[in-house]
Amino acid sequence: MKTGTNKTLLSLNIAHLRKLKELSQGALAETLNVPRTTLGSWEEGKSSPTIDGLTNIAKFFSVSIDALITIDLTTVTDPQSLMEIGGKRVLFPIMVDEQGNDMIELVPVKASAGYLSGYNDPGFIQNLPRISLPYIANGKYRGFPIVGDSMPPLEKGAFVIGKYLENLADIKDGKTYVILTQNDGLVYKRIHRFNKADGYLMLHSDNTYYAPYKLPFKEVFEIWEFVCSINPADTQPSDLLFSVLQSIQSDVNTIKLNMKL
Repeated sequence: MKTGTNKTLLSLNIAHLRKLKELSQGALAETLNVPRTTLGSWEEGKSSPTIDGLTNIAKFFSVSIDALITIDLTTVTDPQSLMEIGGKRVLFPIMVDEQGNDMIELVPVKASAGYLSGYNDPGFIQNLPRISLPYIANGKYRGFPIVGDSMPPLEKGAFVIGKYLENLADIKDGKTYVILTQNDGLVYKRIHRFNKADGYLMLHSDNTYYAPYKLPFKEVFEIWEFVCSINPADTQPSDLLFSVLQSIQSDVNTIKLNMKL
């Protein structure tokens, strides 16, 4: 992808990430062990890094090489929006409403099967429906559908709103989490006896019919901590939940408006 000049996404991303860290070209060039003029040439799009150079840039900024060359990182103003997924730092598109509240993406039942392949694709995420819940504290949130009966009282058709965890160390023993796994896709389970040194998560269902099992860390792509749930009536189709959520959002906005009058 080219811009109006000869700059590429890669050149723009290198310059932008350098500025986010408040580094001069000279300081970054010294860290990467290249001449300052070489770094300047990369940022101007006049030349491109070698494979070794690209690898060093990716390691220094903790960003995947794929993100460096295919994603426009110039939209990132907060380094915390670059989150770790599957061992790599990638861009989380963060949308806000008119009041500046983070928008919460909802993964519909029909889209949940494709989430494993689309979770790190900004195009996939940006096409998900969104709501905003102003009473939720700062963080990155997403809504996931419940499938099956392993976690009562939540039922099929309910949604769990989860907060993204950046570090395994933030896991709280006995709490519930939505976990994106390599082999089973999205699962909602309770984590017991968590010990980072074990190298795995011990996942339990609240429905004792289902046996607990071990999930190796290497098979974990995302973890979302339970924040709240929305459990529709038995007769309500899950896809209609979106209209209910939109109604909740509208009511919240109306209340805020009346408070200002």
